[in-house]
Amino acid sequence: MFKKILIANRGEIAVRIIRACREMDIRTVALYSEVDRKALHVLKADEAYSIGPAAAVESYLRIDKIIDVARRAGAGAIHPGYGFLAENPALAAACDDAGITFIGPSAASMELMASKTRARQAMHAADVPVVPGTNSGVKDADEASRVAESFGYPVMIKAAAGGGGKGMRLVLSPAEMASAFRDARSEAESAFNDSEVYIEKYVQNPRHIEIQVLGDRHGNVIHLGERECSIQRRHQKVMEESPSPLVDAAMRECMGEAAVKAARAARYYNAGTIEFLADSDRNFYFLEMNTRLQVEHPVTEMVTGIDLVKEQIRLAAGSKLSFRQSDIVFRGAALECRIYAEDPENNFFPSPGLIRSLEVPSGPGVRDDGGVYAGWTVPMDYDPLISKLVTWGSTRDEAIRRMQRAIGEYSVEGIRTNLSLFRRILAYPDFLEGKLDTGLIDRMLESARGAKSVMQTIAEADDRVKAAAVAAALFQMSSNGHAPSRDTFAVSSRWKLEGRRALMRHVIKPGE
Repeated sequence: MFKKILIANRGEIAVRIIRACREMDIRTVALYSEVDRKALHVLKADEAYSIGPAAAVESYLRIDKIIDVARRAGAGAIHPGYGFLAENPALAAACDDAGITFIGPSAASMELMASKTRARQAMHAADVPVVPGTNSGVKDADEASRVAESFGYPVMIKAAAGGGGKGMRLVLSPAEMASAFRDARSEAESAFNDSEVYIEKYVQNPRHIEIQVLGDRHGNVIHLGERECSIQRRHQKVMEESPSPLVDAAMRECMGEAAVKAARAARYYNAGTIEFLADSDRNFYFLEMNTRLQVEHPVTEMVTGIDLVKEQIRLAAGSKLSFRQSDIVFRGAALECRIYAEDPENNFFPSPGLIRSLEVPSGPGVRDDGGVYAGWTVPMDYDPLISKLVTWGSTRDEAIRRMQRAIGEYSVEGIRTNLSLFRRILAYPDFLEGKLDTGLIDRMLESARGAKSVMQTIAEADDRVKAAAVAAALFQMSSNGHAPSRDTFAVSSRWKLEGRRALMRHVIKPGE
């Protein structure tokens, strides 16, 4: 086992890895940029080294600096976390060259799955269901139009090298193809330095469901069940749960077998995730593979009892999987909310700044994977994720109720957060009923905007209209649409009646 591990990341995931290492009696080495000098992961690590300026391209994305620090610190392994260089095969290759273990898959596996078109080809060969589309890049808008006509609109244009919604465009009709193709290629080039795009048939109202896989260097691969990741905004996940409300035992077995096939096709080892799109008829299709630890890994840990970070470290050290597929048991349900420093009332604009006070929820079934503290200034240079709030319950309903309670207890002062978004989601009927798809948040926010518009119209009406509206509302509340009787008012509380009279006095001015 490793004596010392360098963590090539920051924030909550760096803290999470440090905690796993401490339980395994492994010393940790942290990296920090100039603005992260007092970050929580720096304070918790056994050692910490400056890596450069705030800009990620000069610090957390500098492979040469990371390898240099690992050598100077005597680290036997590097854990990349997620984001930054976690899926960059160049870091895995550099670790091999330096004689340092990379805690993750091989560079070859990463390269294969990084290309969406090559990955689709590999999945076809492995008999894994794939969304209908092209298995290679399309050259121009004319070819894209011909392909789209063969599948039928709508279609998706996607960057071959990317993810996170970059280089992606939905095309509803032939008239939109030329501009969408041009914009997708331009964005792909800017984001990934690769303009190749391909075409997929658009799955209407899809659910985004992923399967966690683990593999060792001895050819053993298993899956740890699914995570429902359909609650998204701008193609970015904000809330996840396990198990999925859609997936039954038979579907879980089929998806799990397909995920294991996919991992074997990539000769994959360590922790990874196979992402699928699913329709309302429980048909599922391979979307992509994430060759790293996922942000949402805690929900799988909560329902399986398996510490994925520890397993990553053991597998990287050469151990065989210590359990078989038949050993995996799923218990209860878990939810995760990604708490961001952003303002939902201002189009989710980032909200960096000083955290003046912080109260984190706790209690039965509640876990908070945080990366900040009161007195810390959230920088504007990185992703604004400050915490992952996770709840577990014996049922989905219990997990939801615990999350509602935990969100109510969560308090952050000094910056804006998206806690209000989760209050809305956790009260939204479609979510509570498990009727999920990737457009749920958009529908919910659109509904809220519509209600706000109605309230704005009422607010702008004159006092007589408001008085009539309030009078009608009070009549409805008191009588359920029937004329009030003496008995109706007799059973009402004096407190309620006085409140109604006060409201009427406020709305209807004397003399009107």
